[in-house]
Amino acid sequence: MIRKTTQLKRLLDSDRLEFLMEAHSGLSAKIVEEAGFAGIWGSGLSISAAFGVRDCNELSWTQVLDAVAFMSDATSIPILLDADTGYGNELNVVRTVQEYERAGVSAIHLEDQEFPKKCGHLDDKKVIPLDDFLAKIRAAADARADADFQIIARTDSRAVIDFDEAIKRVNAALEAGTDIAFVEAPQTLDEVKAVPKLVNGPCLLNVVHRGKTPDVDLGDAQAMGYKLAILPTLLFRSVLGLCVDLLSELKETNKFPTPPGDLSPQDAFRLFGADEWDELRGKYTKAPSASKAAAE
Repeated sequence: MIRKTTQLKRLLDSDRLEFLMEAHSGLSAKIVEEAGFAGIWGSGLSISAAFGVRDCNELSWTQVLDAVAFMSDATSIPILLDADTGYGNELNVVRTVQEYERAGVSAIHLEDQEFPKKCGHLDDKKVIPLDDFLAKIRAAADARADADFQIIARTDSRAVIDFDEAIKRVNAALEAGTDIAFVEAPQTLDEVKAVPKLVNGPCLLNVVHRGKTPDVDLGDAQAMGYKLAILPTLLFRSVLGLCVDLLSELKETNKFPTPPGDLSPQDAFRLFGADEWDELRGKYTKAPSASKAAAE
């Protein structure tokens, strides 16, 4: 079987734009794979929200590690993980890369925000000095055991300083050993178009619905020169909104509501491998016993 890291590297080496769908749990990751997507983005916001906490580094890196390990075990496609700030300085980044790689992650993105960080599409962010960020990038690049494991440098400096600084930072990160550049939250369509032209390497686009970046058609993003796109919180926000609506309806009517795309219990169980589990159990329970086989 081809390693997941190699799968991702081959996607990046192709001529088309690849977009990775957000997931936050083993089940949502399986749904993404079943839908035919080639890769998963482990959203820091969604993973945090699934634990009931804010996306401000309230989860420890080991809690995120546990969540992503379930996602990796449940699927056969690569996972790009939001590793926030690396959970500390460059020494913490070393262990972050090593542990996430062992957990089955194929790539991470590291950002230049101060700790604790904020969502890239919120206000009042703060960034660390460029030299400190580059130290983390060099540490991450050296820490990986698999050469196909991808390090992605994310900068939030567009909002804090300016667009030119954002381009400067990702180009410096590419020179320091990162594989892909991630300029978070360009604020105009002209800036979105300019990123792949000004950056000296492959670029990732964060397609945040109703965020600070203008809506961009994925076909247009490919024409602009982007290699990767991530789609944050599409599944999580949709499920969250649906849960609120269904529970409100139940409280008001005292009748069991029928959700869109209603699944039978059997179909729901199939999503997380019930058929395979039944088949595996049958393999052992239906086998002839040792005493019976000897008598025959």
